[in-house]
Amino acid sequence: MSKYKAICLLMILSLLLSGCWSKRELNELAIVAALGIDKVDNEFEITVQVVDPGEISSKQPTSGRSPVITYHSKGKTVFEAIRKMTTVTARKLYFAHLQIVVLGDELAKEGMAEPLDLVSRDHEFRNDFDVIVAHDATADEVLNVLTPIEKVPANKLLNSLKTSEKTWGTTQSIKIDELINTLNNKETSVVMSAIEIQGDKNAGKDPSNVKKSKSSVLLKYAGLGVFKEDKFIGLLSEEDSRSLGFLKDKIDSTIEILACPKEGTVSTEITHSKTKIKGKFENGAPKINVFIDVSQNVGEVECTIDLTKEKSIHYINKKTEEHIKKRIEETIKTVQQNYRVDIFGFGSELHRTNPKEWKKIKKDWLTIFQEVPVKVEVHVNTQGLGTMENSLVKKPKGE
Repeated sequence: MSKYKAICLLMILSLLLSGCWSKRELNELAIVAALGIDKVDNEFEITVQVVDPGEISSKQPTSGRSPVITYHSKGKTVFEAIRKMTTVTARKLYFAHLQIVVLGDELAKEGMAEPLDLVSRDHEFRNDFDVIVAHDATADEVLNVLTPIEKVPANKLLNSLKTSEKTWGTTQSIKIDELINTLNNKETSVVMSAIEIQGDKNAGKDPSNVKKSKSSVLLKYAGLGVFKEDKFIGLLSEEDSRSLGFLKDKIDSTIEILACPKEGTVSTEITHSKTKIKGKFENGAPKINVFIDVSQNVGEVECTIDLTKEKSIHYINKKTEEHIKKRIEETIKTVQQNYRVDIFGFGSELHRTNPKEWKKIKKDWLTIFQEVPVKVEVHVNTQGLGTMENSLVKKPKGE
């Protein structure tokens, strides 16, 4: 009897278990790797970069077709434009593997909040994709450039973004959820990596662009775009973008080039950087202190300097400190005078430090920000000298 009851119970439970009622076969879907959003007149123009699985598979020979197909559609809203795209696509668009969203230059200048509402709200979009802005180009033009090495251009955009962020420091990855949170934060303004097209924009669509040893058209990150609320207002130079990386504690590694005591240069590799920003109020007036600790290795020596002597290492440390400090101070001054938005997070730090005093200046923060004094202190420690103590070409006298 107990066995009979157990069997009946299992049969009843099996009826309650859900099966693959919502399954989607791969051959029924168009996998979207990148999404581009532009504003044309009063409509949104959507570009999707769809992967052709047969052309990127390593198990079967290529047929010579493009590894990706781009589709375009217009609509009064992003949602409408995507749905209208079903009239031209052979399969239903699948956004769960979306890697990157590109915002067109004109769209970014008008405001990105409205078009981003769908991609941040719809359940078919995950929240792990990056968002970048096109500089002097449309998102459509960017996504139509075929790239060498990486068959799928979306992979190139993402890999270059990540690699540059970790080894050079002029780009910053921003996921959609972080972007939305920053837009809703009135104390800090958004910065976003900007991509530009080098070469003839139309030539980038031609397959010959990836069949030559030297591509005539390339996609290159140009620095960080600055936003006021949700509108693009300008582009930071590479040097200013790198300084911002230090201030936001996002430098994993980068390079500094220093002048030697007499002539020539020494190149160092930053291997570690830690930034702390401290805010305070003195008689109701806000002040900011920035403390940066840096570790570095000597990477390249093109001058006569004896690295076996302590005074040489002290010189390199001091010069690196001065170099980073001066560049960061210039970047802060540029942003305060030219852009007049707090992209550094100073306001958030003041809020955390003293909420009562912050409340008094909150409404006028962007005006106060333009004049707030910022003190920068940099401490550098040189750890490694490489496999050689001194220059191979220019040796100190006596050697």
